[in-house]
Amino acid sequence: MGSTFPGATGLSEISIYDWPGADGTAGGSPHLHTASTEAYVVLQGSGRLETLDSRGFTSTPLVPGVVLWFTPGTVHRAINDSGDLRVLVVMQNAGLPEHGDAVMTFPPEYLADAARYSRAAALEHKDADAGLAEAEEAARRRRDLALEGYWSLKQAVLATGPAALADFHAAAARLVSDRTGTWADVLAAGAARQAEVTRQQLASLDLAESAYLGNARTTMGKRENRRTYGMCGRIQTWELSDN
Repeated sequence: MGSTFPGATGLSEISIYDWPGADGTAGGSPHLHTASTEAYVVLQGSGRLETLDSRGFTSTPLVPGVVLWFTPGTVHRAINDSGDLRVLVVMQNAGLPEHGDAVMTFPPEYLADAARYSRAAALEHKDADAGLAEAEEAARRRRDLALEGYWSLKQAVLATGPAALADFHAAAARLVSDRTGTWADVLAAGAARQAEVTRQQLASLDLAESAYLGNARTTMGKRENRRTYGMCGRIQTWELSDN
């Protein structure tokens, strides 16, 4: 299983950014995932999740107990209305987001140039607990650039419908197209491997064979002590040990 959770998922806790944007609304960097579904379980605070997808524009309230998920291609912006919005994130295909599965809604001129996009998306310092003013400023600049492109995209969707997402989707696909070889390896070692294990277990049960049940074990996840700057907020992660 390595460092993935059941189903080859990733698990993290995110404190949504409380930095106001140019519109006075606090929140994260709008983006989409190109090959992974993401789920939110709201733990604390209140806010909204704005999404642009095949239904157009949607704003979903976020309060404790709410669970929602969004499939690849969904542009999403987490908004922190209460100032203390915190969510548990369950991410499909753990490893793909870490290998560049996400694309932020930067203005078109950034999306058209892979090198320029990469420079704008990169953060030199990711430790959110180190107290470095320049690290927070860089994360905020990246968020604000994503908001700039998002507002234009949102207005286009409101005006003409979901078809307005086509150019952004195409740009996102171009930006990640050279990474899929690595992603195939992540998939093979993660979700595909776990699916094959389950297939073998079903085959055993079909023959009333139970030997594999003797290998049952319990695994504990270790929570990382320091948070990092993510797209939606400050991220706290868990890793699984092999013990």
